[in-house]
Amino acid sequence: MDDRWTAKQLPDLSEKVAVVTGATGGIGGPLARELARAGATVVIAARDAGRGAAAAQAVRTAVPGANVEVEALDLASLDSIRAFADRFTEAHDGTDILVNCAGVMATARATTVDGFEMQFGVNHLGHFALTGLLMPGMKDRAGARVATVSSLNHKWGRIYFDDLQQERSYKRWRGYNQSKLADLLFAFELDRRLRAAHAAAASVAAHPGYTDTMLQRRMQDGLERRVLLVTNRLFGQSPDMGALPVLYAAAAADVPGGTYIGPGGAGEARGYPAIAAASAAARDPALAARLWDVSEELTGVSFPL
Repeated sequence: MDDRWTAKQLPDLSEKVAVVTGATGGIGGPLARELARAGATVVIAARDAGRGAAAAQAVRTAVPGANVEVEALDLASLDSIRAFADRFTEAHDGTDILVNCAGVMATARATTVDGFEMQFGVNHLGHFALTGLLMPGMKDRAGARVATVSSLNHKWGRIYFDDLQQERSYKRWRGYNQSKLADLLFAFELDRRLRAAHAAAASVAAHPGYTDTMLQRRMQDGLERRVLLVTNRLFGQSPDMGALPVLYAAAAADVPGGTYIGPGGAGEARGYPAIAAASAAARDPALAARLWDVSEELTGVSFPL
């Protein structure tokens, strides 16, 4: 891996179709832009139509002639996820790149349309369902790749099977950490299952380090938000830099399945893409298999592997 890899080193992605969630803010915008610059048809999957249109226009402004589409997707609704997958399947013959990037962080307790705790429901279950529904058009597609965005916070996460939705006791950061560990468990388990099925597709993961994004700006707690905004200015890297590890994982040449990428600087907080360290829990196949079974049961989505 180049010590200073940038988006300029992406291969030609012409004829590739990329779906990006979370492209309306944070690192998602640079992800969509650079995938389009490399020639991919980029489908921006957005909950808010206005923000989705603005994100698409930003890509077209930066990359004249970019092939970019906007489709409605609310990861907090299984019906919306199914409707998106149906529309996408009608319009495209498959998915070459799926970037599971959207997320919420340390929010006040809320539930999705289907009754899941919001962070677990959006960050993990929503992407689990989306990936499963798009998998028929990915698994046998040469070079297809699912890139799921985790976080440094996964290292402090646990999967609370006895209270997954935090109905008995809700703690914002505990919920976020659980969801990010779940993302990484899912990414690794998906790749194990793809390999066992001799599928052409691969699953990888990435994290953006400490990046100044809208996630911190939307914190509910006023004091916490102000503190984070100060630390963002002092230590946070730009969304363009934070996007690089995810972009590398999603589309760089010769990235093996099961790879986990993050910034290569001190503490993986900032810097150019490098191999990242996953916790022992994230690498636990028994834990991943148990979470997979629960996720299938909760979402009603099974993978055609």
